[in-house]
Amino acid sequence: MNYLVVGGSTGIGKEITDRLLKGGHYVFVASRNARTRLSTSGRLAVFNVDATQPDADWSFLPESLDGVVYCGGSINLKPFKRLKNEDFIQDYKVNVLGAVNTVQACLKSFKNVENASVVLFSSVAAERGLNFHASISAAKGAVEGLTKSLSAELAPSVRVNCVALSLTDTPMAEALLNNERKQDASKLRHPLKRYGQPADAAEAALFFLESKSSWVTGQVLGVDGGMGTIQNL
Repeated sequence: MNYLVVGGSTGIGKEITDRLLKGGHYVFVASRNARTRLSTSGRLAVFNVDATQPDADWSFLPESLDGVVYCGGSINLKPFKRLKNEDFIQDYKVNVLGAVNTVQACLKSFKNVENASVVLFSSVAAERGLNFHASISAAKGAVEGLTKSLSAELAPSVRVNCVALSLTDTPMAEALLNNERKQDASKLRHPLKRYGQPADAAEAALFFLESKSSWVTGQVLGVDGGMGTIQNL
């Protein structure tokens, strides 16, 4: 099967890419910081693409595409009074418009498969009010709305689902986990007493991509250590 992973060079995207390759699939990775190359196995192709640009070159996409995962995201944590319009615009561009451009680019390739799948990523902050998350919460709330709208419009041939994460140990979150004190505090904030790992997110994304979820669409799955629904007193 053929899959596209946007942001597949690092963090969660790389974990998803590696697992798809181990499963014997063909993977096309689009990344803003990648050189075009082919793996020695011939099942991985990586292209330098900025999905947030409306004129991005998607000509490398295959004629048939079984699924796409959009991993583009941002962590822009500031007090509300310090946020400027540019912060909200940039977060919306990276999280929402990048996903929009990606899915639109894939529509033609989806027509040649019976049960294509789109996986987007949100945040626990779209469900639960968190300090200093106004900009990213607004953007991720839009991602969840996009998920539900597209799941209706693209059914029955394309399923669209979303994974809503809490803090996950990726390069993007390095500043939030760069010492033991921050790590311990992050663990305590979650009911399951640990922060996320890329494997946690990848497992959820693969579930939505594979046939095990063939009757699942329009869903937002919280992979957040319980933070979105549980409060430990």
